[in-house]
Amino acid sequence: MYSLKQINEAVRSDPAAFAQACDAAFEKKVEAAARRIADHRAESHIILLSGPSGSGKTTTALKIEERLKGMGIETHTVSMDDYFYTLDPDTAPRNREGAIDFESPFFLDIGLLNQHFAMLDRGELIHVPKYEFARQMRSDTFTRPMRLGKDDLVIFEGIHALNDIIVGKNPRAFKLYIAARSDILDEDGSLVFDKSWIRLCRRIVRDFKFRGSDADFTLKLWENVRRGERLYISPYKENADLMFDSSLALSASVLKPFVTPLLEKIPRGKYQVVEDILRGLEKIEALDEKYIPAKSLSREFIGGSPYDNH
Repeated sequence: MYSLKQINEAVRSDPAAFAQACDAAFEKKVEAAARRIADHRAESHIILLSGPSGSGKTTTALKIEERLKGMGIETHTVSMDDYFYTLDPDTAPRNREGAIDFESPFFLDIGLLNQHFAMLDRGELIHVPKYEFARQMRSDTFTRPMRLGKDDLVIFEGIHALNDIIVGKNPRAFKLYIAARSDILDEDGSLVFDKSWIRLCRRIVRDFKFRGSDADFTLKLWENVRRGERLYISPYKENADLMFDSSLALSASVLKPFVTPLLEKIPRGKYQVVEDILRGLEKIEALDEKYIPAKSLSREFIGGSPYDNH
């Protein structure tokens, strides 16, 4: 949990030091996770990293990869999204309303994933597929060859990485769950900003900056995303060997200047969560992005990260 009073005092008094302290605290978590993973590598070459949307899985995975490489452990990161099936409306999983369920783990080629995990653990060559989201199909021509050395590791990151249909076949893999897990509270203990709002704001800003989508586009999808989390992600987080809190004390402050104008374009009363977020942001001091380090987790959502083109 974070204190609203402490956040606002830190932003007003020394925003640069506050940003550096938040980043340093996050890096300590990355260091601890990397050491746990390094100690586990005799068990398996595979790391399974999961978490709900907006948790910062991509940046966290790449930071852990960097830290492991700094320990002399060659590490690769693979997005499990590349194992999606080519979209076929006739066979795609559907929800109770009959719409295509894009959050379902059965969009993943589980058989190929488990085959690749086993081959990598045996030191065999695989070809990692490439999914073309614009065409909603797996590429027939672009693949990435990969073979792990005796001490090499690979991080497979995706929202379904800890699902039983994957973990059940790979019980020795190191399992990491990442989520923003800290609320912002007022002095009386009342909620100012919910942890799920951090993820939603991150996603709204990222969708706008990287895809040109307005907040209404993201909000229309959000309830289905949350439904998918309740069905397919949260029930399996207990499979994790380590739970990693990806919230930062500055998250709401740095998102405020970006997300507030996007939310204010939404007609009042259309989404209750928008009213709640704007009410919470009114109490939180904004933090200028110039204070945010280039490799900060926040950069995954507001832009300017060296990981953007990874």
